[in-house]
Amino acid sequence: MAIWLTENSKIIVQGITGGEGSKHAARMLRSGAKVVGGVNARKAGTTITLEGQDLQVFGTVAEAMEATGADVSVVFVPPKFTKDAVVEAIDAEIPLAVVITEGVPVQDSAEFWAHAIAKGNKTRIIGPNCPGIASPGKSNAGIIPADITPGGRIGLVSKSGTLTYQMMFELRDFGFSTCVGIGGDPIIGTTHIDALQAFQDDPETDAIVMIGEIGGDAEERAAAYIEKNITKPVVGYVAGFTAPEGKTMGHAGAIVSGSSGTAQAKKEALEKVGVRVGKTPSETARLMREIMKNL
Repeated sequence: MAIWLTENSKIIVQGITGGEGSKHAARMLRSGAKVVGGVNARKAGTTITLEGQDLQVFGTVAEAMEATGADVSVVFVPPKFTKDAVVEAIDAEIPLAVVITEGVPVQDSAEFWAHAIAKGNKTRIIGPNCPGIASPGKSNAGIIPADITPGGRIGLVSKSGTLTYQMMFELRDFGFSTCVGIGGDPIIGTTHIDALQAFQDDPETDAIVMIGEIGGDAEERAAAYIEKNITKPVVGYVAGFTAPEGKTMGHAGAIVSGSSGTAQAKKEALEKVGVRVGKTPSETARLMREIMKNL
């Protein structure tokens, strides 16, 4: 099992003819993911050859879905075009849109997220500014390297791309069901809570690693949700214990104001509901290793 992305997922790439889109579409194909086409309105009707496969370029997401049966789109388009690309995916009712693009204006993210809600939440959005989603050994949609870890029974949800990769590497001896990089922007489509519930519902995920960071209150809200809804063991890590107050650190959403949003406050909120929280990624991996050995 995996959440949201399986071995049967059919992926299209919006922006497949661009440098990043073509490079990562090729990487996805090498990993065994079923990439079935791409979208670029200016190059509709052409083909692009990646990893020995001829992939058709369509004018719209709806056309690509009709022709290929695609149910996942990965968005590799420049920030100023991202909102239009995501709205197009939502209007086509593709079940999953993975928005990799960094630097998307917050207002644009708010507008396409609101559009998805208005359309009945038929499209799950992951991102923007995220590494994507990988179900090791099954499929890979985004920029997460496919060879870090094998499949296994740990679920991972993370705000940070690089910490996603590190945790996958640290726990590669156990492996992962699905790894979801949700991104660190102030407004994102899929939250920690969404992923926690999906892993709770997945019969082949035994335990969950949740990686957060300073800024906002997403981790505190996740802690409250865990207390009421999650019965599987959760370990956590919060990046930014040494961050100075009032300074944006890395992600646009990672800003601390007073005691609100600090790593310590988040750690305390999580520990209060029984989540074991590591002070470093390696300590977090050690805590999860202890849990897995005792399951």
